[in-house]
Amino acid sequence: MNIAIVTGASSGMGRDFVLQISKRFATLDEIWIIARRSERLEELKKSITNVKIRPISMDITNSADMNSFEKKLKETNPCVRILVNGAGYGIIGQFTELAEDNIGMCELNCVALTKMINLCLPYMNKKNSNIINLASSAAFCPQPSFAVYAATKSYVLSLSTALNKELSKTGIRVTAVCPGPVDTEFFDKAEIYHNVKLYKKMVRAKSHKVVELALNDAYRGRHISIYGAAMNLFRFVAKILPHNFIVKFIK
Repeated sequence: MNIAIVTGASSGMGRDFVLQISKRFATLDEIWIIARRSERLEELKKSITNVKIRPISMDITNSADMNSFEKKLKETNPCVRILVNGAGYGIIGQFTELAEDNIGMCELNCVALTKMINLCLPYMNKKNSNIINLASSAAFCPQPSFAVYAATKSYVLSLSTALNKELSKTGIRVTAVCPGPVDTEFFDKAEIYHNVKLYKKMVRAKSHKVVELALNDAYRGRHISIYGAAMNLFRFVAKILPHNFIVKFIK
């Protein structure tokens, strides 16, 4: 049984990945959609009729939930053709303001993502499978007032790049998706303490366009997917200028 697995599937880019994967990959038997909000998963399931959708309501930072998911994989023994690690969050604010959210971002954006890859890799088709990890353009440079979030996304980018090389001979391709601000519910939570900077609001991309490019880049085996000229320019600048200089203009 060929399947795709998408975490963070209840909203935003995760939801768009499910919708586009369901339309583009006719050989899939099921798409497993994972998130905490079961009602959102059921709504998404009803909107897709051409492939079987298996909603799995769980918290991927919860050890018991992950153990149950591991058992589900063993019992089903699927061929995981696509794994999209879409779950994640960020909070805007000073490090000292965020308290437990600093830990929460690390647990979800880094630890849970790594665990999901560990669990799914043994079930991936060694000839042609994709791991797509949602990173961010924040991975390119330290981000004052977004410090932990940016650091977690740097981890995701670094991990994805290394794994893409490690797994290249197996046929498993790993892509880090590094958009700038995307017009999703992400900022509803991110702006709990402070509002996002105006320039970031001005360059927000449409989620479905970011996802479309990400799937195309993953198919081509690219280790990174960056949507838009502005974010490609930011990556270039972050490569050539000292980060200590850049952060003076983005704090």
